[in-house]
Amino acid sequence: MDLLERFGLQGVAGSRADALNEGARKLADIAMAVALQPRLLLMDEPTSGVAAAEKMQIVETLVRVLRQSGVTAVFVEHDMDVVARFADRVAVWSQGRIAALGPPAQVLADPVVQRDVIGISAHA
Repeated sequence: MDLLERFGLQGVAGSRADALNEGARKLADIAMAVALQPRLLLMDEPTSGVAAAEKMQIVETLVRVLRQSGVTAVFVEHDMDVVARFADRVAVWSQGRIAALGPPAQVLADPVVQRDVIGISAHA
């Protein structure tokens, strides 16, 4: 119950996973992984399928719980707002190579990343 409470899921403790909305289901999936006390957690698009209105709250909860638990997280994410707000360090891959690596603000401002990965032209 403590783990469910940390993830804000105490209210759905008796519910089946298929009855949860996508955001709660994502949190429950990650809560199960955290229950195993990992040192490193790899996540592939933890906000995919989550309603836009819930997305930032879901990631805030994830980041808070993972930091409190001492878990390092590596995640793949295509939502640049999530990346800019929550990532400590960003690696951008393009054509099988690391195109940029560093703090989010620096990487997301890189003209090559903007052009080739994000799709923003220099004239936009």
